[in-house]
Amino acid sequence: MSGTRTTAAAATATAAAPGYAAGRTLPLRVEALRQWRRRRTLVMGGVLAALPFVMIIAFAVGGGGDDGRSDGGRVSMIDAATASGANFAVTCLFVSAGFLLVVPVALFCGDTVASEASWSSLRYLLASPVPRARLLWSKLVVALGFSLVAIVLLPAVALAAGTVAYGWGPLKLPTGGVLAAGDAVPRLLLAVAFVFVSQLVTAGLAFWLSTRTDAPLGAVGGAVGLTIVGNVLDAVTALGHWREFLPAHWQFAWVDLLQPTVEWGGMAKGAAVSVSYALVLGALAFRGFARKDIVS
Repeated sequence: MSGTRTTAAAATATAAAPGYAAGRTLPLRVEALRQWRRRRTLVMGGVLAALPFVMIIAFAVGGGGDDGRSDGGRVSMIDAATASGANFAVTCLFVSAGFLLVVPVALFCGDTVASEASWSSLRYLLASPVPRARLLWSKLVVALGFSLVAIVLLPAVALAAGTVAYGWGPLKLPTGGVLAAGDAVPRLLLAVAFVFVSQLVTAGLAFWLSTRTDAPLGAVGGAVGLTIVGNVLDAVTALGHWREFLPAHWQFAWVDLLQPTVEWGGMAKGAAVSVSYALVLGALAFRGFARKDIVS
């Protein structure tokens, strides 16, 4: 308990110092700059930005997609991927939302606290003194911010690259028919927003694990692994209605946006489940970290 006593004594002594304000310690801009300079941030950004170009090459080599004409029938997202830039962006989001976008969220949220512990710098941050709640809050906000940027980056690059490659045109809907390009962009923004909300479970899980271990890989890998387990359980139809309590069950509810009349029911249920899990996991992280003996 020596680490806890030392930190508490330092915080008490500094709290009485002139000009000290707990809310000004570890500013968000400082934490954001520290995370931005990490090599893994740049590598992950490069991977996400490169994926749309890889898919464009794959379609060019394999001759996938169609010529963009609509006969009013049902089409798959892959078949319509080359119909327009909007279709290509939706396809990229669809193929990556199930797993690829889980990785940056788990990485940014799971590495943030555990990496400080692995570097033996966590106790020095707390001895500055940075209050524990303030430290977690700053790191969580920045991690979620980077996660949001990662989730937005992929479809944004895909929309730009797809428009150059396939032109600016209407969005062909899987259910048949088309949606004007001007109406498709707001739908795409809503889809990205829902994907981010659905990933809050992974973020909360990774962040909680990050406060429980000194191994960043354990926190990141644990969050990704448990997310995969959730996907596997959702595929077990014998669970029946119990699957509705799994966040994975609703991860593609945003596809309801890709029809002439939007259905909000699935997205509302999915958002409620995801936020509920995230709040519980976040509370566990703050509660456990407040009582943890920091020795690294």
